[in-house]
Amino acid sequence: MTTAPLDTDPATRQSLAHGPLGAAILDIERAHAGHASFQSAHHKLADAGPLIDGDDANLFLGAPAMAYVLHLAAAGTDRYARALRTLDDVVAALARRRLAAAHARIDAGRTTTFAEYDLFRGLTGIGALLLRRQPDGQELRHVLEYFVRLTEPAPGPQDQPLPGWWVGHAPAANQAATPGGHANAGLAHGITGPLALLALAKRRGITVEGHELAMCRILRWLDSIRQSDHQGTRWPRWVSKTGAAPTHGAAPSWCYGTPGIVRAQQLAAISLGDDDRKRAAERALLYCLADSRQLDRLTNRGLCHGVGGLIRTVQRVARDAETPKPFDDWLQRASERFLAMPAPQEPDFLEGAAGAALAFMSAEPGAVTATDWDACLLLI
Repeated sequence: MTTAPLDTDPATRQSLAHGPLGAAILDIERAHAGHASFQSAHHKLADAGPLIDGDDANLFLGAPAMAYVLHLAAAGTDRYARALRTLDDVVAALARRRLAAAHARIDAGRTTTFAEYDLFRGLTGIGALLLRRQPDGQELRHVLEYFVRLTEPAPGPQDQPLPGWWVGHAPAANQAATPGGHANAGLAHGITGPLALLALAKRRGITVEGHELAMCRILRWLDSIRQSDHQGTRWPRWVSKTGAAPTHGAAPSWCYGTPGIVRAQQLAAISLGDDDRKRAAERALLYCLADSRQLDRLTNRGLCHGVGGLIRTVQRVARDAETPKPFDDWLQRASERFLAMPAPQEPDFLEGAAGAALAFMSAEPGAVTATDWDACLLLI
């Protein structure tokens, strides 16, 4: 394997989010379901080129992204077995390097970054892949141990401790949004990503010292920022030194909104045997689904910021819900909202046609997919 420079062309070809690598997931799902051959997916994968396998690689880019897609294609068979063995070694080595850098950063007393720990670029995504591909490996255990450490309070100004996942940068290009940094609550970039990973690992019987304590730290923080009124329960996207981000008017998206945060808490509650928290999380999502003002904030079909991501999240919540019928009833109506949105013009996975089509296939109550394609979204 060779390391390609991180320029626009290979980065696009090897992007799970925006390139043909991610678009191949739809072909793979259809092939497993008997609706197509694997040839179309294979052509997309063959065009990826020399894989990015340096420290910029992550679940959504380069060698780990390819490993994830090939894992879906293999689905328990010996298809791509040699390539997957090679990629497993690459991902394990990447995890070790990223963990060494993360612990060195903590030892030096510096704040973290999304790129260190989040789902898209960081160790949450690497951990999600290891959970699928190498659940018995030491690298996964070391990733979980890192997240235990990440949840420990970090020193802040005037001896006021900050959450260990406090980042020094803004959540987006607007640097004025969070002066002095922030603690992020979203599933894609925030601490609910590690919470979901810890919960999914625990459900599979994989735990490390401090595992439950780390989950409880995150849950207590989410409780501390939760906002409830007659319109339901919500969580801000982030908390900065100037306070929490507004919750009213926020879109109910998978990546940042109530749906993703609810699914992470539902998974955590299941793994901890906390029935009260599980019911509370499910009620919060039902309030969200009943609020047309929130739903109207979703203006596209995509997975990340659109109706597609909401549909898939609701379907996963419904499967584990104490009372699935209200969620199933909403899913029956969701197709109309989905189809009312403009069709994506790009074939991408995260915000384009491939992801939207995968989500739409899930809208029918009781729908069963051939693969857990949404494992990269930490929904399963």
